Amino acid sequence: MKTTITTIITLFLLSLGMTAQIDRTKQPKPGPAPTIHLGKTASFELKNGLKVIVVENHKLPKVSASLRLDNGPILEGDKVGVSSIFGKMIGNGTTSISKDAFNERLDFLGASFNIGSQSAGINTLSKYFPEVLGLIADAIKNPLLTQEDFEKQQELTIQELGADENSVEAISRRVQNTLSYGANHPYGEFATKASVKSVKLEDVKLFYNTYFIPNNAYLVIIGDVNYKDVKKLVKKQFGKWKKGTLPAYTIPTVENVAKTEINFINMPNAVQSSIAVINAVDLKMGDPDYFATRLASKIFGGGGDARLFLNLREDKGYTYGAYSRFGNNERTATMVTSYASVRNMVTDSAVVEFIKEIKIFRDTKVSPEELRNAKASYVGNFVMAIEKPSTAAGYAYNIVTKNLPKNFYETFLQNINGVTIDDIQRVAKKYYSADKTRIVIVGKAIDVLPNLEKLPYTINYFDKQGNSADKPEMTKPIPAGITKETVINSYFDAIGGKDKVAAITSTMTVYETEMNGTKVSITEKRTATNYLASTAMNGATVMKITANNEGVYMNGQALPPALANEMKILGTFSEFALLNNAKTTLTGIEMIDGKEAFVIQTKGEIVNSSVYYDVKTGLKLKEVQSTKMGGRTQNQEATFSDYKEYNGIKFPTKKTGSMGPQKMSFTLSEASINENVNDADFK
Repeated sequence: MKTTITTIITLFLLSLGMTAQIDRTKQPKPGPAPTIHLGKTASFELKNGLKVIVVENHKLPKVSASLRLDNGPILEGDKVGVSSIFGKMIGNGTTSISKDAFNERLDFLGASFNIGSQSAGINTLSKYFPEVLGLIADAIKNPLLTQEDFEKQQELTIQELGADENSVEAISRRVQNTLSYGANHPYGEFATKASVKSVKLEDVKLFYNTYFIPNNAYLVIIGDVNYKDVKKLVKKQFGKWKKGTLPAYTIPTVENVAKTEINFINMPNAVQSSIAVINAVDLKMGDPDYFATRLASKIFGGGGDARLFLNLREDKGYTYGAYSRFGNNERTATMVTSYASVRNMVTDSAVVEFIKEIKIFRDTKVSPEELRNAKASYVGNFVMAIEKPSTAAGYAYNIVTKNLPKNFYETFLQNINGVTIDDIQRVAKKYYSADKTRIVIVGKAIDVLPNLEKLPYTINYFDKQGNSADKPEMTKPIPAGITKETVINSYFDAIGGKDKVAAITSTMTVYETEMNGTKVSITEKRTATNYLASTAMNGATVMKITANNEGVYMNGQALPPALANEMKILGTFSEFALLNNAKTTLTGIEMIDGKEAFVIQTKGEIVNSSVYYDVKTGLKLKEVQSTKMGGRTQNQEATFSDYKEYNGIKFPTKKTGSMGPQKMSFTLSEASINENVNDADFK
């Protein structure tokens, strides 16, 4: 290792003196890249192999230190989850000091501390740095890995996995990696409840002893320090850290598909489809293409002014946001991924637009304005980022571990500003593919597959673990004798009895939740001919919808007749309206959270809805509504659970509602039968 490294730590000085008077009536001309002012940098290596980089910066009496393990991807095999458990355990005290005492001392010194399975970091005042570094060294060399803490962190990891089981986004991220890298690749494996349960405390200790070793570690110290003092201090604190031997491992080769295909994962609970268009590339930070790919990614999918966003959100209204990312990995393939969550009914259309945008990006040159804006944004983000010591530490680490030129960051902005329109098209053709790309879609098969099958791509099916699967059943046949009427009557019997429900003249329910410290309540009142839904925040009504035989009103204003007619679901229970609506039909049986459910659909010109009833219990499980207005479609859903009896009638005490990506869980606080409702409520 070289004893002197040209680094970048005082880059945050580059913007000083740049604030001048600006004539905002004229577009500023781009100037030269800012000059980088370098700090005093030196390095050394301990006998145990720990490599240390010291950057003196005496501007402020502060010091940051960052330890990074250069292990690369680690294959955990049948013990996937061991690194996660270890990352939660390390830092919870040491063999010489308890967790509480450790944290109390750091708090007293005003130091911040973080540690994980592959890194650690501190920020402190320079006068406390020797003691704080000693505490961190103790945490690194002598972690307190107890059976009690292991069991606690293991259970926490299992709970986290359970929370993701029905998350479309979590399943999508997991399967994208598994399919793109392969299940035998470190980036393709993932933890399951079974793999986490198989981990023992001995496995955690083995992981620590194998991978948390000094001869594969870099310690970057930045701030108000003296090199000679630091060298003595680090030798004292880390000199006895025992070195180890990393196991030999060859990372599997990653290949793209031979021809563009769709990989589909069925999630029956999905109200949106997660789409990712992925292809693997080989790109390192030292590659001459690196700077052009950063700007290409920004132009194509890097934010609200990028091409994907402007198309899929601003123009088509398919999604809340569409983006693309271009990673970089030194030891394995990098993924170029374009992604969005879109409404079920436009899943196929979104795929078409993704591929179209990739082809346009490859075949036509970007505009001067696009390139100019991308450069301005990238330079601005770079300047803001270098003000953080952690960023500077990362830059120093990158120079050493990724074999970058010593002036890589010193000339970074010059290289960004030197990218041309031709460079963008060249890297677009090289790294963005429309012909050999993997399209991973996680969504509701019954809603999206019929249209996806019309696209010119082979569809391969996988389960939520990334295993090959059969094409999902779209619906199950309806048994003989089952009709819309029998399903709804079974629901009435399940909640209290058909005759008893028919005799009810009014109902009232109040559901409550808390959102960011605000109490939200929804009061719903019903009679045979009137309906009220009132939403209040901290007791103040913010939305009121009323309906009767004349129309539907929002905050007193009548909705358009076409919309009102399709929204007007009157009756003490909405099922009475379903019984009387000629456009409502029983369409089949689908799986809802592992339960078979009858599906009753109502199709209108503006509003489409589906209601799901448990085949076994008859209880309502879920409602989904799609409303098309002004060229946009709004999706809403609600799930119902934990039914309890109020005055002889069962109501769901838990209701989870969603509108787009927003989800809220409500709890029933009040329910009334034939009371607390009068005509004045509907005025």
